[in-house]
Amino acid sequence: MKYDKFFALAKEAGIEEAELYIGESFSLSISLFHGEVDNYSQNKSANILARGIINGKFGTASCDSWSNAHAKYLVDEIVANAKVIEDEDPSFIFEGSKQYKKVNTFNKELGQISVEEKMKKLYELEKAIKEGDPRIIEVAGVRYMESAGAVTIMNSKGLKLVQKSNYFVYLGESVAKEGEQVKSGYDLFFGNDFAKFDVAKLAKDVVTSAVDQLGGEPCESADYKVVLAPEVVSSLMEFYVGNADAEEVQKRSSLFIGKLGQQIASKKITIEDKPLLKGPFAKWFDDEGVATYNKFILKNGVLQTYLYNLTTAAKDGVETTGNASRGGGKMGISPFFLELKPGKKSQEELFQQVGNGVYITSVSGLHAGLNPQSGNFSLQSTGFLIKDGKRDRALDVITVSGNLLTLFQDVVEVGNDVKVFPDATSCPSLLIKKLAIGGK
Repeated sequence: MKYDKFFALAKEAGIEEAELYIGESFSLSISLFHGEVDNYSQNKSANILARGIINGKFGTASCDSWSNAHAKYLVDEIVANAKVIEDEDPSFIFEGSKQYKKVNTFNKELGQISVEEKMKKLYELEKAIKEGDPRIIEVAGVRYMESAGAVTIMNSKGLKLVQKSNYFVYLGESVAKEGEQVKSGYDLFFGNDFAKFDVAKLAKDVVTSAVDQLGGEPCESADYKVVLAPEVVSSLMEFYVGNADAEEVQKRSSLFIGKLGQQIASKKITIEDKPLLKGPFAKWFDDEGVATYNKFILKNGVLQTYLYNLTTAAKDGVETTGNASRGGGKMGISPFFLELKPGKKSQEELFQQVGNGVYITSVSGLHAGLNPQSGNFSLQSTGFLIKDGKRDRALDVITVSGNLLTLFQDVVEVGNDVKVFPDATSCPSLLIKKLAIGGK
């Protein structure tokens, strides 16, 4: 009832079909430094995006609160915006899918836990990091972040969908020193079940991430067998799967052009988009209101599908895959939860299989160091030598170079050491046949 005025005004203005996308969010952020709260913020916000079709053209508008005056503003902006649009792509307001498989992504218990309890865990985390190893000289910070939100889509065709979600993050950063060498490290816990958070485990991981880097120096520059840690696999997989975006394929800017149904990666590689997997990332309708479903993007190395929204699907004469994702006023395409299927071997067994090589634990500079047109990359990295089948000394000031397509073709083995990351990915370690490591 609250938004009826908008749809009535839209009809009067000659808008043939109209839609509202209402995003409501709550965030809480608390950080400590040296036992003192150095940041505390709570924020509630709303974002209302309106779209309408006039003479086959989309007009868009947005505001951050609701009133009858805002309803008129949105309608006027849609009309004005549609008049100057030169885009010839087909426009759609979706009437709704025949069936939706609802997944609960909201844990109401998280909001019932007091701020005092959440802060108590922060103090415990800072203390545990500080006492975790004598080489820890500084706890650079600990932070708690919580986010809750609701998305509502409604349109002039009678569609109305609502989904709520929430999650929290605890993060710690430490600084370690040995001799003249100083290294920093961090780690985090992510989820929406507060009972699963283990202060001692996160503190140990934060300490280890810094201390393990001490004593590092470059290795000899050469081609090595390489094990990539889950964190690295996650970063590279996101760029890799980005090539399955149908819009990029249609713009001829994807590395996957013309490769549908072809073997493009090792048979060990299976990647799924799993929006219906229960958890904080579950999404049972996309940003156009289309029902989502779990789908293989790659299965045993074979490219199974491109990812579509309604517009790109119409241009290719296929059904949308339910991967519409809003970026401001533009409707883009995105996977919702990427899962790289794990193998059966532990990380230690991957090291044994390598014998002598390199274990890469982090990469940086992906946006600058990876060429999206060619897939070539050269990235600053940290890691360890693998010697006689075991992790050896730390490596410092190294680069890892290769090609994204070749890397996934050269996967020899997939580990079982799965990690889930806040960027909506789930990955294990990968053993790569060969990568160029630049050192000394």
